[in-house]
Amino acid sequence: MAKRKPEDPPKGAPAWQSTFADLMNLLLCFFVMLFAMSDVDKQKFEAIAASFNDSYSIFSAGAQSIGDGILISNGVSQLNELDDYMVSMGKAAESNTDSEVWEQVEKEQMKESESLAEIIQEVLEEESLAEQVDVDFTSQYVSLTLNGALLFDSGSAQLKEESLPILNKIGMILKKYGKSVIEIEGHTDNVPIHNSAFDSNNELSSARALAVFEYLVENSGLDPSMVKHSGRGEYVPIADNSTPEGRAQNRRVEIKLYHTLSTY
Repeated sequence: MAKRKPEDPPKGAPAWQSTFADLMNLLLCFFVMLFAMSDVDKQKFEAIAASFNDSYSIFSAGAQSIGDGILISNGVSQLNELDDYMVSMGKAAESNTDSEVWEQVEKEQMKESESLAEIIQEVLEEESLAEQVDVDFTSQYVSLTLNGALLFDSGSAQLKEESLPILNKIGMILKKYGKSVIEIEGHTDNVPIHNSAFDSNNELSSARALAVFEYLVENSGLDPSMVKHSGRGEYVPIADNSTPEGRAQNRRVEIKLYHTLSTY
């Protein structure tokens, strides 16, 4: 019987070695990409270079290079840093975008308030009310301020008869230009009050705001669901309460017209 001719041994490197070499190439490319995306730290760079020169071996120094070495540890560290960086950059970008949007919104709101305030000021001048009514505005509303002495006697929430024509003209303005919520606020000075009708400035200011509210709703055709009233007492002064002039300014009624762009 003829003997089988022995087969020649396979040529080239063993299969496991080729696979391992491919793995090392992929890891090398991966970490080169990481370092290319980051700022180069000189000390880290020198340490990595040393790990390549001194201890990159699949035999004696394999664990040091692959599992425990600087290459892997730095790579993992940079992965964590990259993740944190991306998260922080995303939050910063979102925050910047929100800030820019709100700045633009506030700018448009301020333009709307300024335009409405100019129109109302012109109407007040035409109606000879510019001396009795102060006009101011914020990005949210235009305010009309009437001195308390113009509307009420001291310690009273009963509207003066001579103030009614003024309120009629104010009501006309509110009816024409009040396109959103209207808020009526009563304010007092800080001098304590205690009489047969009111026990405190809070009660007095609330009663005065309510009196103006009821008159305007009944005589100007305002929608009561769009008009609010509140008493603020002595807590929002606009002048110094230590002087008679300051206290006179603080005794007031403010009417705020919120426009259609306000975030009320």
